[in-house]
Amino acid sequence: MQLQQTLLLPTLAVLLISLALSTALPDDEDRYQPVALDQMVSVGRTVILTCTVTETDNYSLSWRNKAQQTMYFGDKKALRDSRIQLHNSTPTELSISISDVQLSDEGEYTCSIFTTPVRMARATLTVLGVPGKPVISGYQEQVQEGASVTLKCTSSGSKPPAKLRWYRGDQELIGRPDIVESDPGAPTYTVISELLVTASRQDNHQPIVCEVEHVSIGEGEEKKRTESYLDVLYSPSVRIQPSSDLPREGEKFHLECISDGNPAPSSFVWEKKDADLPALAKSNNSYLRFEALNKSDAGVYLCTANNDVGQEQSQYTLLVQGVQGGCEVGLPAQNLDFEKKKQQTQTETQALLQIEREKLALYRERLEIEKERLALEREKFEWEKKKHSEL
Repeated sequence: MQLQQTLLLPTLAVLLISLALSTALPDDEDRYQPVALDQMVSVGRTVILTCTVTETDNYSLSWRNKAQQTMYFGDKKALRDSRIQLHNSTPTELSISISDVQLSDEGEYTCSIFTTPVRMARATLTVLGVPGKPVISGYQEQVQEGASVTLKCTSSGSKPPAKLRWYRGDQELIGRPDIVESDPGAPTYTVISELLVTASRQDNHQPIVCEVEHVSIGEGEEKKRTESYLDVLYSPSVRIQPSSDLPREGEKFHLECISDGNPAPSSFVWEKKDADLPALAKSNNSYLRFEALNKSDAGVYLCTANNDVGQEQSQYTLLVQGVQGGCEVGLPAQNLDFEKKKQQTQTETQALLQIEREKLALYRERLEIEKERLALEREKFEWEKKKHSEL
């Protein structure tokens, strides 16, 4: 008999609740009507479900999960789940916490007060799938300057689908529209984004970043991002640096061929324009050394740097000043200032030309980026147009 009563109690309780719901008063006229708010939480975190009521007259509040299992009746725990704990219990409030929330916890939870009739309030728990750290693939270990590279960024486990963004330094790059795929056997998504890059020497060993943007990542939290470093092969850039701006006859002097390339220049070739190198001038890789300058050393010197990609050449005009009366050997004293200014002007002109070349290269790079952006916008427009026509 006692066993039969035990089995009948849950069935009787459900019938009483159903009957009570059919005769419940409107919420705005019922002081005993409980109130519960919807909640949103990320996987692995803790959420608090709170149920409040204006008056109880000593009736108890209870919480049931989405399977209609009672979790707490007043301050008494009714479900064996270590993740569920009492947060607060007063005559007018019952709050419980659920730790280490999982995607399977998502659903509708019910707060009840066992008056006559029984009143209920429902709260929807939405669980956010946290996206995984993005993975970048699709790039080669080495790429030639000017070649196109398609980078692919993938992040799994997000719910709702995450948004992927690309950056070069602080500059945001426009990738192709994200591809969203459902994860097998889970209510989460994998998001894929592709970025087309035309490799330049400025990209060499510079980070290209893929970053995840998602509602589960709050402000101030560490961003989920991955960096990729391109190894861009390019021919050398060259300039010649003198050891002194006023080389004098009889002094030690050298020219240095300063070069940047990837791979690093493997050889340097020194030449004197329209003549052989002076017999006492010693070339040592990127240096051309003079133990004691002579008037015959004056002239135009060329340095050519070579690597596996190509070569580049630069030139420098050497003017040798004499030791008698401060005059340049082979030149009248009155022409010395003119020659100094001429050499200075040549140096400044070379520097300005280098700056202009760099500006032109930057302009071309920006132009390519703008072309890529317009192409992607056009692709996105065609895709949306096609999608609209299908609808």
